[in-house]
Amino acid sequence: MFDSESERPLYLQLVDVLEKQMKDTMSPNEKLSSERELTQIFGVSRITVRLALQELEKRGLVYKKHGKGTCVSEIPSSAWDLSSAYSFTEQMRKIGKKPQTQILSFIQTEASEQVAKELQINMGDLVFELERLRLADGMPIMLERSYVPAAYFVDLTQQDLEEKPLYEIFEKDYHQHIRLAEEEFYASVALDNEAHWLQIKGGTPVLHFWRKAYNDKNIIIEYTLSIARADQFRYKVYHRRGE
Repeated sequence: MFDSESERPLYLQLVDVLEKQMKDTMSPNEKLSSERELTQIFGVSRITVRLALQELEKRGLVYKKHGKGTCVSEIPSSAWDLSSAYSFTEQMRKIGKKPQTQILSFIQTEASEQVAKELQINMGDLVFELERLRLADGMPIMLERSYVPAAYFVDLTQQDLEEKPLYEIFEKDYHQHIRLAEEEFYASVALDNEAHWLQIKGGTPVLHFWRKAYNDKNIIIEYTLSIARADQFRYKVYHRRGE
């Protein structure tokens, strides 16, 4: 089962075995065997098992449940295509989930130095700051803070946002058509306040995103910072030669 002559560390070989086992024979939230049981089953040391479980947790494939042990994460079978213009609502519907958004706060404020830089406006210009919790089938998936320049969205209200998706408001109410969106993401761990909203433990792996959306005049009309549950996200990106 394991190749002792391989340059690949033994714990990563065990990760491969456990990942295949979970995908082929186990269900989401099902408990894995204990560390002691895994050492006996695979004939490896306790530290090898521990490192393998830590790696699986970093990848969002398992999570620890107090009093129960290590369990299989619920990884969605459908991937999200990052090469297309992104809408949480549309993506959730595409993979057969019911999207829901909770508005946590909505204020008009002056742009900080950082926000002004990202939106390419002047520091102190008015912006709308919007915090949202995004859910799929009732499960918290993503925590977002968005900034949009008030000059392009006069009279935007919280009621508007509660009734329609933000990008639908952009296009239908303000005739701001998104030409492209620029996005970066990186792995991290959840702080306690983030974990509270996402219903996970502090220190659990998450994905951080920043996103800027441009209209058809190449003006940035949205700057968003997001934190997503790593155990609920899988992505795909198409790369085409010459593009």
